[in-house]
Amino acid sequence: MTNLVVGGTGKTGRRVADRLTALGLPVRAVSRSSSPSFDWADRAGWGAALDGAEAAYVTYQPDLAMPGAVEDVRAFTELAAARGVRRIVLLSGRGEAGAEAAEQVVRASGLEWTVVRCAWFMQNFSEGHLLGPVLDGVVALPAGEVAEPFVDADDIADVAVAALTGDGHAGRVYELTGPELLTFAQAADELAKAAGRPVTYVPVTAAEYAAGAVAQGLPEEEAEGLAALFEEVLDGRNAYLADGVREALGRAPRGFAAYAADASAAWSPAS
Repeated sequence: MTNLVVGGTGKTGRRVADRLTALGLPVRAVSRSSSPSFDWADRAGWGAALDGAEAAYVTYQPDLAMPGAVEDVRAFTELAAARGVRRIVLLSGRGEAGAEAAEQVVRASGLEWTVVRCAWFMQNFSEGHLLGPVLDGVVALPAGEVAEPFVDADDIADVAVAALTGDGHAGRVYELTGPELLTFAQAADELAKAAGRPVTYVPVTAAEYAAGAVAQGLPEEEAEGLAALFEEVLDGRNAYLADGVREALGRAPRGFAAYAADASAAWSPAS
């Protein structure tokens, strides 16, 4: 069956698409730059992306906590069901009220659903919005001294592919974390070891974070939304481990030090 990957160029979507392709399965990875294209802000293009798909991995940009996300997910899920999709896997956020509301939409869809609920991606430091700060040596976030169970995007992709292609995952909520809790200061120390350069974590307020993100080119509305989200979820509510990787795959998740060692080339001077 054709597997639709919404957000096919993103951190997890790209990995999911690559794994499905390696398995020899039909894949349609869509994004704003693909053909057919997919944009959450343009529902007119969703039908072409869904045409012929029987399973879908769904990621929402910029985040399920943002205004309008639940309505978008509901409209997409209804259209997917009408177009013949029978299995859906939703990437969700841990400790986010908006994400949980979107999960409920998927659970009530009548489709074979799986929710992959994730902690903070390790790859945010090497592929995402924090790559620049790591290269600059200063990671400033409104996280205080809270601990986070960082999760590897490769583990997320493995779970998502298992849910898309295998049996026994329908009706499951897999809560994914790494194997340990780290403060952002401890994570910065691990990054520094792997990168061979100083990396320091600096706690800031949500307003200071938003202002810095805007100064770096992020649209003001998105920057303020992310700052509010970080302030909400980085309050200690997620400072515990979950066993979703083992439940879905029968193995342990990858730790932060192993991720940092593998990603070290992203922080080398030649990168």
